[in-house]
Amino acid sequence: MYQSFYGFKEMPFNITPDPRFLYLSPTHQEALQHLKYGVREKKGFIVLVGEVGCGKTTLCRCFLNELDPTKYDTALILNPRVTETQMLKAILTDLGETKLARSQVDLVAQMNRILLERIHAGKDIVLIIDEAQNLSFDVLEQIRLLSNLETDKQKLLQIILMGQPELKAVLAKEELRQLRQRILVHYELHPLSYTDVAHYIQHRLTLAGSMGRPTFTKWAVRAIHHASKGIPRIVNNLCDKSLLSAFIRGSDEVTFWDARRAAKDMANLTS
Repeated sequence: MYQSFYGFKEMPFNITPDPRFLYLSPTHQEALQHLKYGVREKKGFIVLVGEVGCGKTTLCRCFLNELDPTKYDTALILNPRVTETQMLKAILTDLGETKLARSQVDLVAQMNRILLERIHAGKDIVLIIDEAQNLSFDVLEQIRLLSNLETDKQKLLQIILMGQPELKAVLAKEELRQLRQRILVHYELHPLSYTDVAHYIQHRLTLAGSMGRPTFTKWAVRAIHHASKGIPRIVNNLCDKSLLSAFIRGSDEVTFWDARRAAKDMANLTS
């Protein structure tokens, strides 16, 4: 409703993980550098943890977009609630393989052969698993075994596990100590500060085509930061509702009262 009123080319606060809208706060910038370092130095296992809605998936898509496709083949697994066999098939399918073995043993052999072929062709392979806190013990153990695939000089597979804070508790379990010992790069995303939220809002408005209107007052930003606790997805929802409130008033200024109304609306939806 407010897109044409404010002259946006597109909606500024959609919650879809569009890497073009990624705002690299200090914590997101550091997380991205950890991912790049882990893959570039072939560290094997990398773990990225963050609260729901903190931007892990968007950051991941940005990271994938920055990888040189002539040097890297990638597989992205978004649904981790699978068996070991289903996981192996999903990885091979995402790597572009169409003829898959049937048994788990044969799938592992096929995986080893495919990875060796691509390594010898000058490619590195990166596997990213989102929502990794939902992986079963058996699947995590299968992933650990995949990390054992190697030549005399390097691992055949770089594995990035992304998940909510619960992933830390999963990896801390005694039966996963062998996997835990292989994690050489670990980073936890932190919520946005007040200053980050102010920059984040302006960043998205500008990318959406804002020509200086609307503006969020300092107190509106404070209210949004407080209600969202610095979680980008919640910031998006609050900003969207705040803009609608300002539009209904016909105002070019999003005020504290617009933000407060948005926060109340969201609280009612979740209560």
